[in-house]
Amino acid sequence: MMIYMVILFCVLPIGVKTADEAGEEKLPGQADSAPSNPRLGFKFLLCFGISSVIFGIYYVVGTYDLLNVPGLLGRG
Repeated sequence: MMIYMVILFCVLPIGVKTADEAGEEKLPGQADSAPSNPRLGFKFLLCFGISSVIFGIYYVVGTYDLLNVPGLLGRG
């Protein structure tokens, strides 16, 4: 879950345009920094894919003891 959230916060600003940048009219009371089309579904799927790959690497390295942490620390 932590990997997913970190990746999500890295992915959220990708391709964001405000209403002024997109050439759209703002609604009354809309913040100047509000995105015109945030594409959240795409970003959640992209985040899921990236975090799945990262977790898969983490799982394989941990399961098969590929790093050998005691050996890296000089204790093994």
